Amino acid sequence: MLARSVNVREDEIRTLLLSFAYFFCLLCGYYILRPLREEMGVAGGVRNLPWLFTGTFLVMLAAVPAFGAAVARFPRRRLVPIIYRFFILNILLFYLLFTLGEGQVYLSRAFFIWVSVYNLFVVSVFWSFMADIFESAQGKRLFGFIAAGGTMGALLGPAITTFLAVPLGPITLLPISAVFLELAVQCIRLLLASPGVRKDAADVQVDEAIGGGVFSGAIRVFRSPYLLGICVYIFLFTTTSTFLYFQQAHIVSAAFDSPAERTRVFALINLIVGLLTLGVQWFVTGRFMARFGVGLSAAFLPLAVAAGFLALAVSPVLAVLVAFQSIRRASNFAISKPAREVLFTVVVREEKYKSKNFIDTVVYRGGTR
Repeated sequence: MLARSVNVREDEIRTLLLSFAYFFCLLCGYYILRPLREEMGVAGGVRNLPWLFTGTFLVMLAAVPAFGAAVARFPRRRLVPIIYRFFILNILLFYLLFTLGEGQVYLSRAFFIWVSVYNLFVVSVFWSFMADIFESAQGKRLFGFIAAGGTMGALLGPAITTFLAVPLGPITLLPISAVFLELAVQCIRLLLASPGVRKDAADVQVDEAIGGGVFSGAIRVFRSPYLLGICVYIFLFTTTSTFLYFQQAHIVSAAFDSPAERTRVFALINLIVGLLTLGVQWFVTGRFMARFGVGLSAAFLPLAVAAGFLALAVSPVLAVLVAFQSIRRASNFAISKPAREVLFTVVVREEKYKSKNFIDTVVYRGGTR
C-alpha cells in the first residue's frame, strides 16, 4: 500500500519511515510552542512586532557564524544531535524562568525571538540532513511523503495546545515540546545506522567534520548563481509572509480580547493547515513534481499568494484571513517547500549544511524585516 501511494522501493522503506518519524517529532514539538509564541507577540503589543522581527534578525546574524563553527568542527553524526539537544536545554530553561515569574514582559519578548530562531534552525538542519542522505531522483519521489510526517506533527502539536492551553496553562506545554525534540534525536541515531541511505552520505566522511571557514557558507552563496536564485525566491516569499503576519495580528487582536482565545485561534489555523496539507503531501506532491518538474512546483506558491492578497484586500475579515493563511501555508508545505529542498540534493555537502542554513535563516529572516 505504501509503495502504491508513495512510489517507494523496498530498500528505501526503513529510511523513509524513519525520516517521516523524525520530521513528525520535530514539528510536533515546534507546533506546541508556536501558538504560545503568537500569543506572546500579541500580548506584548502589536505595535512592537516590527521590533521583535528586527531583534530576531539580529540574533540570527549572531547565530549563523556559531552554527558555521559547529559544522566545521563536528562530524555529521554528532553535529545534528548536539544542535537539537542545545535547543532542548533552552526550552527547559525558559520553562524554569516562566515558572519563577520574574520579568514576564521581557521574558515573553525573548521567547518570541527565540522560537523564531529555533524554528528556522531545526527545520533547516532537518532538510540539510535529508538532502545529504537522499539523491535528487529520490527526493522528487519521497520528499512529499517525508514532509507529510512534519504535517502530521503539525496537526498533533496544535491539537495538544488547543486542548491543554486553557486547563493546564501554556507554560506547562514547554517540557512536552522538549520530549518530542529528544525523540527526533533518537530517529537521527537510527537513520545513521540505516542501510537505505545514500552511499556517498553513508560511507564517505561520516566520522569527519565538514570543515571550511565560519563564513564559507555565505561566501559560496554569493559565488553561485544557482544558490542566489534560491535566495531571491526565499526573500520574496518571506517579505509577503510578513505583510500577511501583521494583518493576521491586527485582525485577531481586534476580534478577541482573551489571551487563551487568541492562542486557541492560532492553534486552529495551524490545525486547518495541517489537514489540508497532509492529503496533498501524501497523494499528490510526489506525482506532481515527477510530472511537472521542480520549477513549476516551486512557482505554484507565488500564484496562490497573489490570489490570496487580492481576496484579503477586498474583504479584510477573520474568515478570509483564515482561508488565505490555510491555502498559502498548505501550498508552501505541500508543494513548493519539498520542491525547494530537492534543489539542495545536487550541491556539495558544505553547501547543503552551511549555505543552506545561511539561506534558511539570514535570508529568510531578512525578508521579514
